[in-house]
Order: sequence, then C-alpha cells, then structure tokens
Amino acid sequence: MSRGRGRKRGRPAVGDKAKETLLQMEEDNQVLLMFRDYASTLDEKHDRHERIVKQSRDITIEAKRIIFLLHNTNTDIESKRAGIIEEAERRLKVLIDTNFKTIASELKNEDSHQFHKAYTSGLQEFIEAYAFCQYVKDKTIGDYHSVNQSFQYEEDDEKFSLLFPQIDFILGLADFTGELMRKCINTLGIGNVSDCFTLCNFVKLINTGCLGLVAPGNKELSRKAFVLRQSLSKMELVCYNIQIRGTEIPKHMLMSVIESTNVDANEDEGFY
Repeated sequence: MSRGRGRKRGRPAVGDKAKETLLQMEEDNQVLLMFRDYASTLDEKHDRHERIVKQSRDITIEAKRIIFLLHNTNTDIESKRAGIIEEAERRLKVLIDTNFKTIASELKNEDSHQFHKAYTSGLQEFIEAYAFCQYVKDKTIGDYHSVNQSFQYEEDDEKFSLLFPQIDFILGLADFTGELMRKCINTLGIGNVSDCFTLCNFVKLINTGCLGLVAPGNKELSRKAFVLRQSLSKMELVCYNIQIRGTEIPKHMLMSVIESTNVDANEDEGFY
C-alpha cells in the first residue's frame, strides 16, 4: 500500500504542469479569478465553522458545570437551594445571551443547516442543563416552543434566530433523564425516599414519549433511548428496594443492596 503511494509520488507530477500553466496565465484570467473566489469562499466557511465549534465547546463546558451545581440542591436548607437555582438560571441566561447569540450572528444570511453539526453537541448539553434546572425548581419542564423562543434575537432593529431542530431538544431530554437517575440515587443516599418515586415516574413519562418516536437511520436517538431505558431500570430498582425491602433494611444500607444488583436493560420495548 505504501509502495503504491510511493510510485504515485515518483511519477512526473501533474502539479508541476499545472504550476507551469498557472505561471503563464495572466492575472485577469477568468478561470483563475473564479478558482480564487472559490478558495476564498471555502476559507471563510471553514473559519466560521471553527468559530462555531469553539462556542459549542464553551457551551458544553459551562452546561456541565451548571449540572454539577444543580446536584447540590439535595439539601434541607431552602435558602441554599434557592440560591443555587438562581445562580444556575443566571448562568443559563448568559449562555443564551452571549454564546448562542454569537452562533446565531455567525449564521446570518447563511444556510444554518450546513453548520448545525458544529454546535449540536453544545445545544444538547444546554438542553440537558436547562431542563434539569427547570425540574429542580418546579418539578416540570417546558416544551420545545418555550425553549425555542429564547433563541430569538434582535440587534440594531434586525431580527434573527438560532436554528434549533426538534431532534436536538429530544436528544437533550434523553440526556437529562440520566441526571434524574443520579439525583434519584443521591436522594436515596440522604434518606429522602419519597422523591425517588416522583423522579422514577417522571422518567417513565419521558420514556413513553420516546417509544412513540420514529426516526429511521438516526443512530444517536436509538443509542440515547437505550441509555434512557438503562437509567429507568436503575431507578425502578431503587423504588423496588424501597417498597419491598425498605422496611427490613435500614435506609442507609439500601445503596449497597442496589449497587450489588445487576440491571438488565437489553429487553426490547418496541423502540426502533
């Protein structure tokens, strides 16, 4: 394989012929000007793509930090809990008003679908943090349209918006269920068993909605739906141990029972 590439390099280089022809061309040659214009357009597109990727990376990092912060709301001190939620909401608002607005500005007068993959990971992570913050505060989450409204901007009397596909909202919610599973385990660890059932039932509703989705060829949705079922199975195991064995096992020992039990989430529930 390497010998083949070597022979290719050893041939009389076509590039040299092209270079010779290029030197003979006049600067105002129409073909030369056309290809220089193509090169400039591609360079501009690549630079814009890299700037959007950087913004998406910053969004992902900050969203993960907000999620970590929200896990500290498992406290009986209401003032501390309220302060954490207020800080999380402020930081989410900053992401909307700065990072996402920057991406939306970059995509003005551009085909946003060409750059969607550059920021989809950051958008999904943001939805995960956004939904988690809403749930911690109100025990519910907003719909797609309420979130999409946050991505409508106006600057210098010009209105523009961020491309926000519904699939990103769904994938973000699938990741969000993983945080609810962690919150369920943490809640059990501090002895607040009633919230475990509430969290489990909420994830069941999301899982039921996912079972009705049809997205042929979308491997990401199938993968995250499988992880969602794994999270739900762990939460159901928590609730089972609380309901069936909670009276005979001290609450502080339930964690060791759950961790020693294998969860099989491979059973097909009709999701394709």
